[in-house]
Amino acid sequence: MLAGVARITCRNRKGQRTSVIMIAPGMIPGFPPPVPGISYNFRCEAVTPCQIGMIDLASFLEISLGVASADFKRMAASYMGRWDLVQLRCANFMNCTLEERLALTLLELSENFGVPDAKGVRLTLPARHKDLAELVGASRPRITEHMNAFEQKHLIARDNRQVIVNRDRLESFLAQTQISENSPATV
Repeated sequence: MLAGVARITCRNRKGQRTSVIMIAPGMIPGFPPPVPGISYNFRCEAVTPCQIGMIDLASFLEISLGVASADFKRMAASYMGRWDLVQLRCANFMNCTLEERLALTLLELSENFGVPDAKGVRLTLPARHKDLAELVGASRPRITEHMNAFEQKHLIARDNRQVIVNRDRLESFLAQTQISENSPATV
C-alpha cells in the first residue's frame, strides 16, 4: 500500500464478511495458513482512494534487508509463530455459540499439539478446562458441561486425563451447525 486506506475482509464460518485488518500506507499484509473448519475467502477492499505497488518477495527482501527470501521466511515463521490465528479466532468467534467455539478450539489444538491415536488425535498438552474456558471466553463450569456433552456424542474421548479429539466428527458437527443456521426456518 503506497497511499490510502484499505481493509482485508474474510468470510467467517457463518458465511458473513468480517473485517480482519485495516491497512495503512507502508503495510504489507500477509495471509495466514489454513485452519480446519474455517473458510477464509480473503478480499482486499479500498476504504479511501488507494495507490498500490507490487514487487515479488525475493526482490523486496533483497533490496530492503539484503537477505534471501527462504532465510527470512524461516526466521519470520519462527518469530511470529501462529499469532495470525488470534485475529482469525476473534473474527470467527464473534457469531459462534460456546459449543462451536469450543469445537473450533479443540480442532486448532489437535492441529498444533496432536499426535495420531487409534481413537483420533491425542492432545500432547493438558486440556485443562480453565485454559479452554479462557481460550473461548467462557466459564470453567460451562466448559466442563460441554466437554462432557462432547464425550457423550463421541466428538472427544478421554484417556488418563488426556483428551483425544475425533476430528472428523467435530468437523461434521460444525458443518451441521452451519447448515442448520443457514436453512430457512420452518413454522
